[in-house]
Amino acid sequence: MKVFELSTDHNGLFEITPQVTQAVEASGITAGIVVVSVPHSTAAITVVSPWDPAGLEDIDDEIRRLIPTRVDFKHQFDTPQDAAGHIKAAIVGHSRSFCVDRGSVVLGSSQKIFFWEFDSPRSRTFHVQVVGTSAT
Repeated sequence: MKVFELSTDHNGLFEITPQVTQAVEASGITAGIVVVSVPHSTAAITVVSPWDPAGLEDIDDEIRRLIPTRVDFKHQFDTPQDAAGHIKAAIVGHSRSFCVDRGSVVLGSSQKIFFWEFDSPRSRTFHVQVVGTSAT
């Protein structure tokens, strides 16, 4: 397993496709799966198309619209932002699995992997585990 560090300075999407690709290539696995996971309750992993930056903003805007930061959540760990972050992360999901074929992560031509921060600023980590076989 490979652990990557990430410092977030705002809430939103941070592309991590290069780190996942690097972990898969370094593993020597040619066929299998790669799991990307965050050990945080206010962050998530998702897949989106980054080709139009306005699209990334739309995605972030919609999750904020669906789960706004507010003071009337029944649970308040640190702040209203933290409480909203728990709900957003639970809905989006803390991990994603991807196929590995011929030593590469299988993604569509317009897909990239993103870490989604809901309670910035934070020092974060995400884990990449590659499982499979290698041609020898």
